[in-house]
Amino acid sequence: MHCSMRKKRPICDSDFSAIVVPSMHGSGYLDYTVETHASRSMKVMEEFRQQELLCDLVLHVTYKDKTVDFKVHKVVLASCSPYFRAMFTSSFRECSAPEVTLCDVCPQVLGRLIDFAYTSHITVGEKCVLHLLLAAMRYQVEDVAKACCDFLTKHVEPANAIGIARFAEEIGCVELHRWCRDYINTHFSEVTKEDEFFSLSHCQLLELISQDSLKVLCESEVYKACTDWVRWDMEGRAQYLHALLNAVHIYALPPKFLKNQLLSCPILSKANACKDFLSKIFQDMTLRKLPPAPNRGTQLIYVAGGYRQHSLALMEAYDPRGNVWLKLANMASPCSGLGACALFGLLYTVGGRNLTLQTNTESSMLCCYNPMTNQWSQRASLNTPRNRVGVGVVDGCIYAVGGSQGSTHHNTAERWDPESNRWSFVCPMSVARLGAGVTACGGFLYVVGGYDGQTRWNTAERYQPDTNTWQQLAPMSTTRSGLGLVCLNSYLYAIGGYNGQNQLCSVERYNIARNIWEPRASMHQCRSAHGVTVHQGCIFVFGGFNQQGFLSSVECYCPDRNEWKRIADMPVGRSGMGVAVTMEPCPGSLPEPEDEEQDGVS
Repeated sequence: MHCSMRKKRPICDSDFSAIVVPSMHGSGYLDYTVETHASRSMKVMEEFRQQELLCDLVLHVTYKDKTVDFKVHKVVLASCSPYFRAMFTSSFRECSAPEVTLCDVCPQVLGRLIDFAYTSHITVGEKCVLHLLLAAMRYQVEDVAKACCDFLTKHVEPANAIGIARFAEEIGCVELHRWCRDYINTHFSEVTKEDEFFSLSHCQLLELISQDSLKVLCESEVYKACTDWVRWDMEGRAQYLHALLNAVHIYALPPKFLKNQLLSCPILSKANACKDFLSKIFQDMTLRKLPPAPNRGTQLIYVAGGYRQHSLALMEAYDPRGNVWLKLANMASPCSGLGACALFGLLYTVGGRNLTLQTNTESSMLCCYNPMTNQWSQRASLNTPRNRVGVGVVDGCIYAVGGSQGSTHHNTAERWDPESNRWSFVCPMSVARLGAGVTACGGFLYVVGGYDGQTRWNTAERYQPDTNTWQQLAPMSTTRSGLGLVCLNSYLYAIGGYNGQNQLCSVERYNIARNIWEPRASMHQCRSAHGVTVHQGCIFVFGGFNQQGFLSSVECYCPDRNEWKRIADMPVGRSGMGVAVTMEPCPGSLPEPEDEEQDGVS
C-alpha cells in the first residue's frame, strides 16, 4: 500500500543525484533512486567492450568475401533486440555458443547497431539510412528502425516517395509504407511528374488511382496521369489504357475536358475501343445533364468572409464528420455579401463589398483559394462590382448574377471562363435582383427571389446557356430576399430570407419536372443573408441575421426525413458570407493549431 504523503525530494550535490521518498519498509527508512545509474552502467559496459573485458560472444559478420569480428556481451544485445534475445535465451545452439556467424549483412551497418545497443546513440544519413533500416528490421532493433523511418519521412519528396514506399513494403515496415502512401495520395499531381511514377507497373498504377483517398483538385489530373504513363511507352502500355480508364472516375471529369480529349488526345486516336467508351459516357453526360459525380477524398464546407459590425476576412472550413472547424488563411481583404463556389477543386469568391470604419467599397474581385496550398490568388475582375451577388457553376464556367453597386441594382449577369480568364456578359434577367437565391441544376442556372431597391420578389427564372435565354418559372409562395437556394436530388430548396418585415424560417421546394413549389419543414431559427450548401446528401445552413442579431448556429436538413437538426455553432456568428464545398486542405499546408479553445465551437 502506497503512502499518500509520499513526495519526491531530489538530493543533489556534485557527486550524487537521487530522488528520495519515504520507504515502504516503514518509518526510519528512505528509498533512493539514482537517476544516472543506468547510463553510467551502460557507459562502463561500453568501456568493457572496447577493452574486450567480460565479453562472452564473438560475432563473425560476413558480407560477400569479407568477414569482421565483433566481441560483445550477449546480455547487451539481448536487451535491445528481440531477435538476439530469442537467440541467446532459448534452446537454439547459439544460446551457449561462444561464437556466432551472421551472414549477408554489412559489417559497418551491424557495427552501428552494436554501438547503439551500448550507447543509445545512432547517426542516420542519406547514404546509410536504407541499409540501417533494413538491418534494424532484420534484427528487430525497433528504436533504430523508428529513427530511420523518422529520417525518411522528413526527407520524402515527390521524386523519391514511390521508391521509399516500395522499399518499406518489401521489408515489412508497415508504418513507413502507410506514411509514404498517404504522402503519394496527398501529392499525387507532383509525384506523377517524376521518373519513379513512370516505372510503375500497370497493376501498381491501377492500385494507386483506384483509391478514393487521392487528393486531386480535379479528376482530370488522374486521367492525365494515366495517359502520360501510357505515352511513356506507347507500344508496350497502350493495351492497358482501357483498364486504367475504368479506374478513373470518368463521370467526375468536366464535360469540356472530356470533349477536348475526344477531339485532340493522340492516344485516343490510336485506341478506338477507348475512344468509343469515352464517347458513350460523354453522350450520357450531355443528354441526361447529370449532376457532377462525387469527388475523391474528404470534402469539407468552406465559409469565407461575412459581416459582423464590419466586413470580415475570415476563412474557415467545417468538417461535419467530427463537428470541428479549421482556421485557414484569411482573404486578402475583408469582404461580405460575396458569392462562393467550387470549380475543379478550387474555391472561388466573387464580388461582395469591404465595409469597415475606413472604407465602404463594392468589389469586382474574383479570388481563388487552393486547398492544396492554403493560399489565395486573384483572377480576372468582374466587369461590374457586385455586392450581395448570386453565384453558380454551369458547364465549367462561373456565373455572377445581380447584386448592386451603390444605389444601382443589377439585372445583369456575367460568365467567367477559366480557360481564357475572362468575364463576359450574358443575357440579362427580367428584373434586377440583389440577395437572390442562385444555384445550378441539370445544366441550367436558376435564380429566385431578391430585391430591386423597391420590390422584393417571389418570382423565379432560369438561364439556358445553349440559347442564352431566360425562362420564367412558377413563383414561390413567399416573397424572399437574402435567401439560400440549393439543388438537391433534382429539387430546388429556397431557404429562409427576408420578406420586408421579418426574417423567415420557412422552406419551400421547387419540383423542376412539375414546375410547382411545395412547403417543407421550417428551420429552427429564422434567418436571412445566411450561407447554404449541400454536403453528403444533406443541406447545411450557416449563421445569418435576424431580430436577435448575428447568428452563429448551424442547422442540417435531411430530405428523407424532412427534418432540421441544429448541429453546431460557428466560431464567429455572422451574415453575408460565401459558402462552398470542396476537398479538405492538405495537412502540410495548415498552420499549427492554437492552444486556446475557439469560442463558439461545440
